[in-house]
Amino acid sequence: MLGSNMSITAIEKKLIQDSFSKVAPIADTAAEIFYGKLFEYDPSLKRLFKSDMTSQGRKLMNTLGVAVKGLDDLESLVPVLEGIAIKHVRYGVKIDDYTPVGNALIYALKTGLGDEFDTKTRNAWVKIYSTIATVMRSAAYPDYDPNTYKNERHYNKQKKQNYA
Repeated sequence: MLGSNMSITAIEKKLIQDSFSKVAPIADTAAEIFYGKLFEYDPSLKRLFKSDMTSQGRKLMNTLGVAVKGLDDLESLVPVLEGIAIKHVRYGVKIDDYTPVGNALIYALKTGLGDEFDTKTRNAWVKIYSTIATVMRSAAYPDYDPNTYKNERHYNKQKKQNYA
C-alpha cells in the first residue's frame, strides 16, 4: 500500500511532468548523460547492463515516462514499481544501487534542463525518486526498513550529493 510515504502535491507533480516533457525530446542524450554519470559514480554497475547502451537508454526513458505519467494515479503506479524492483533483483541490482541511480538521475536532469531545473523542480524530483526507491526497495528486499536503512557503500558521503 502507498500509505503516507507515496504522496506528492499537485505543484510537485506538475514540476516533474513539465520538466520530463522538456527532457523527452533529448531522451537519447539524457540517457547517455545518466549512464555516463552512473558509471562514474559506481563503475561496478556496468555488470548489470548486457545489451547495447542505446537500447538500454531507451528502456530507461520509457520507464521514466511510465513513472511520470503514473503520478496521475499513484495507487496504480505502486504495483508497477514493485514488479520492476523484483525483476531488478533477478538482474543483480543490490539495495545500495538505488543511491547512485538517484544521483545520476538528478545530474542528468540538471544537465539536460540547465537553468530550467530550478530548486523547486529539483526538490520535487528528489522527493519522488526517494519515494519510488523506498517502494522498490521494500518490494525487493523484505527486511528493508526505510527508518533504519544505512547505505553500506557510503555513496552519499563520497559524492557530497544526497538525492536518494
